[in-house]
Parts: sequence; structure tokens; C-alpha cells
Amino acid sequence: MEKRNRNVTLSIRLTPKEKRDIISKARQVNLPINKYIIACSDRLQIDCTDYRPVITELKRIGNNLNQIARRLNSGGVLPHDFAEVLEGQRKIYDLILEKMR
Repeated sequence: MEKRNRNVTLSIRLTPKEKRDIISKARQVNLPINKYIIACSDRLQIDCTDYRPVITELKRIGNNLNQIARRLNSGGVLPHDFAEVLEGQRKIYDLILEKMR
């Protein structure tokens, strides 16, 4: 491992519980807190995909589906696969919301 000159400080605010958790986890793996945090940050991969355009499009599709449903409910004929379309829409929306959390 290369020797690094660590002369930069990073200050963060934590709740007392967050601080206790970090200290506890660092002790469990027998690392100083700074090395533990660096190791965690090196392994962490964050999905930075911007889902907003997809969410916007899904909302538009949902709006269209609602308009179709209203028209059908006022006397039109319901296609046999319409429920599948609605269920697929809901699954896609739920998966994207889950990814965004």
C-alpha cells in the first residue's frame, strides 16, 4: 500500500447514533475510523442515473391510460389485455421509485 500524505480535513455532521454505529463498525473490522470510512467509500458505488425523464414519460403514459379507462368506463369496450398494460405500468413505476431511494 502506498504511503499517502493526509493533510486535508473533512468535517461532517452526524447524529450521536450514526457516530456510534461508525465507531462500532470500525472496531469490528479492527480499523481506525478514518481508514474504515475510506475503505467504505472506495467500495461504494452510487447509481447516478437521472430517472426524471423516465418518470415524466411514465406519468404521461399513466395519464393516457387514465383517459382511455375513463372513455371505456363510459360505455366503451375494454380490450382483453388492458389490465396487463396497467399492471405493467405500475411495476415499471414501482421499480424506478425503488431505484431512486
